[in-house]
Amino acid sequence: MAGSVQPQLKVTRQQILAFRRRVCALDERMPKGSKSLRRAAWAGLQDSMPRAALLSLHARIAGVEPSTWEDPSLVQLWGPRYQVYVVAKRDFALFSIARLPDNEKGRLRAEQMAKRLHVHLRGRRRADREVGRALGIGNEMRYGATTGTIAIRWGGARAPEVWTVAAPEIEPADACRELARRYLHVFGPATAEGFARWAGISQRSATGAFASLEGSLLPVRSPLGDEWLLVEEEPAIRAAETAAAPARLLPSGDAFFLLLQGAERELLVPRKDQRERLWTSRVWPGALLVEGEIRGTWRRAQHTVRIDAWARLSRAARDAVEAEARALPLPGIDRPIEVVWETGA
Repeated sequence: MAGSVQPQLKVTRQQILAFRRRVCALDERMPKGSKSLRRAAWAGLQDSMPRAALLSLHARIAGVEPSTWEDPSLVQLWGPRYQVYVVAKRDFALFSIARLPDNEKGRLRAEQMAKRLHVHLRGRRRADREVGRALGIGNEMRYGATTGTIAIRWGGARAPEVWTVAAPEIEPADACRELARRYLHVFGPATAEGFARWAGISQRSATGAFASLEGSLLPVRSPLGDEWLLVEEEPAIRAAETAAAPARLLPSGDAFFLLLQGAERELLVPRKDQRERLWTSRVWPGALLVEGEIRGTWRRAQHTVRIDAWARLSRAARDAVEAEARALPLPGIDRPIEVVWETGA
């Protein structure tokens, strides 16, 4: 890829964050429907924390209910970095076979694991623990997911169910190129290095995918250096900033702050002490998005939502945060949500 191309566009932090909020539908919720569900899951919805994908949908779509993640247009799989993801059913191949290893050893391991699962399951659905015991394997069964033939369903409380599906009718390189487009749309401006880290693929595969998109990419100078943006996104990132939503509660693993590293985190959260409270060494909390900026974290235990704001918020902002918390479509909660302000009230 022509890394020496001079940037044609210089973008600021504010432009980048406004662009990402806009493409992620975090400024204004979309109407409920399969089209909106697919757009919300354009880069997949990480669901490794029980029902995180549901809360990511709620942050982007109006009228989300506790069962919305089970919509027929959505499916689950072991996606990027072998984490549990919710994706649009029609995009299943992009989040699976796009990640098929590009080296012979890795590809053979994935194909052999998928074959073992096919032979054992014979069209049945079984808990992954049951399959693991029968085959004498553990988490390595997830390697088979990159063949595009392994689907799962994880409700959060019990072990995932696993079954096999027909192989997708798309070449891995074509799927990887489209997955790179998805990454650029949601996380742009971006680099091939960031794509490799996010997708859990080799640097060679990521660089090849970006190279195959070269005619569709615009070199950009961001506060992080030279990056790439889809040419078609230029009007959107140049557009005037729209009004940000009063508040959104983003779950742990939400795409807006997922898997950023180093300077990427500094771009989103400039203060070091605040970054340490968001990206902890333990299980990450959710992010409190207030008027377009991350201004704190939140955690939930049953019906109690605890808010840790990093600075005192206005009464209007606190009311907006509490309204968001009480509207969370949490399954199995039989009493009103209680909001507890740990700081910032």
